[in-house]
This record gives sequence, C-alpha cells and structure tokens, in this order.
Amino acid sequence: MVAIVMGVSGSGKTTIGELLAQKLKCEFADADDFHPPANVAKMSAGIPLDDDDRAPWLRALRDLISEHLEARRYLVLACSALKESYREQLQISDAVKIIYLKGDYKIIADRLHDRRGHYMNPRLLDSQFATLEEPAGENIITVDIAGTPDEIVSQIMRALSNVM
Repeated sequence: MVAIVMGVSGSGKTTIGELLAQKLKCEFADADDFHPPANVAKMSAGIPLDDDDRAPWLRALRDLISEHLEARRYLVLACSALKESYREQLQISDAVKIIYLKGDYKIIADRLHDRRGHYMNPRLLDSQFATLEEPAGENIITVDIAGTPDEIVSQIMRALSNVM
C-alpha cells in the first residue's frame, strides 16, 4: 500500500505523514524532495508552479510509487496533489490510498507564518487554495486538521483499517 497524504502547504502533510509511517512501520517520503531545483527556486521566490513545472516532478513520484508497489513495500508519501489530474497520475492502483488533510484557510495561514526553514513562500497559500480541487468519493479519506497530530493519525489509522 502507498498512502498519499495530501493538502495545501501548511496543512501538516510532513508531520502527519511521518507519524503515520511510524505507526505503519514503513518508509516515509516527502514529495517536496523530488522537485527539481528550478521548481524550488520558483516557489522560494513566491512564483506558483504551473503544470509544465510539475510534469517531471509527478513522473518521479509515479516512479517512486511504482517501485514500492512492485516490491510490495508500504510507503507514506506527503504530497500536495492539489489537482484531480495529479492524483490520477499518482493513483496507479487500488493499493494507492489518498488521505486529504482538510483545513481552514486561517489555521493554515497561521501555521505557515510560524514555520521556519521551509522554502515554500507563505504568499503562495492563495494560489494553493485556488488550485486545490478537493478530492471526494468513497476512496478518499478526509481528515480535519483541527485536531492534534496524534488525533489526526488515529483517525487515519481507523479509516485505513477499513480499506486495507
């Protein structure tokens, strides 16, 4: 199984993804680490990425997911996956589960303002919400981010136990 923990920047993808990977005793990967340097430079400068910028990044993530599925190794991947078309490229099997960290704009803006050491420019939050195509459907696990990280991971674990 590959669990993609998705949401806008500041929703807690890395924090929740790392905790979830610990619970599942599996590897964790952050999709941000797969961006080419040109993408990182654009985001650091507050310039939103377009679909052309994201194409090689999505291919690299798809390859990572494929490798884990073929090797039958679990993976938790923190990835914005804001558009349905991106999720379709990544959800290459029923063994890929989408976990949507849903949050209020103000909560996320406050978190971004307080965050240090990350290249994502907080000014990009508006574009993140504008780009976000909220996932829906029975195959999507949606979790409100208002709780503590432990509470959120507990909700995800309960939901995953129903689909694993």
